Amino acid sequence: MNRISSLTSALVLSAVAGLLPGPAAAQSPQTHQHSFGGAEQWAQVFDDPKRDTWQKPHEVIQALALKPDAVIADIGSGTGYFSARFANMVPKGRVYGVDTEPDMVKYLSERAKREGLNNITAVTGAPDDPRLPEKADLIILVDVYHHVGDRERYFRQLQKSLKPGGRLAVIDYRMDSPEGPPKSARIAPERVKAELKQAGYALAQEHTFLPNQYFLVFQPAKS
Repeated sequence: MNRISSLTSALVLSAVAGLLPGPAAAQSPQTHQHSFGGAEQWAQVFDDPKRDTWQKPHEVIQALALKPDAVIADIGSGTGYFSARFANMVPKGRVYGVDTEPDMVKYLSERAKREGLNNITAVTGAPDDPRLPEKADLIILVDVYHHVGDRERYFRQLQKSLKPGGRLAVIDYRMDSPEGPPKSARIAPERVKAELKQAGYALAQEHTFLPNQYFLVFQPAKS
């Protein structure tokens, strides 16, 4: 499996265009393999307020209809763009922000303390195991699915980290989106559905309100 660093280069090629010095959008394959050390610098990109206009985080969270005590695992959490918002929405719950990049984990832990988000736990995940401390009501991957290798095995294992009735949400770039990573690195939603079916999941919901991304919600298939 490739790096599971939240928002990875897909975000760099989309939200970043015009936000960093130089022609960021031209850094295609190289940016796709970018190192995600230096979280302070990446925070200026990942958490730029301009991102809200197309990522629509409030609408995403509303669509997930979470209970106030929900346990959420944000795999590839990066600097905490979604983790912090989830934490505010589930005051009685717990949010695990998982990343394989140590600097991102450190940044999220410090951000949680700074913002008084005591229900966030930053977790250092392994490429083949998110190392979640407890089972979750929701596991979400935003712009991360296409970075996962050996996906059938990974997502079969991930089922063990879901509570009964738990859900898996996948948000990633559409093939026709003008934003995002090189098209050769993208995975079409039909393929995501097929792969997760092979891994033992059933599509529960499909939301279409995001302008650049698909938004799929799955549950473990009933045997």
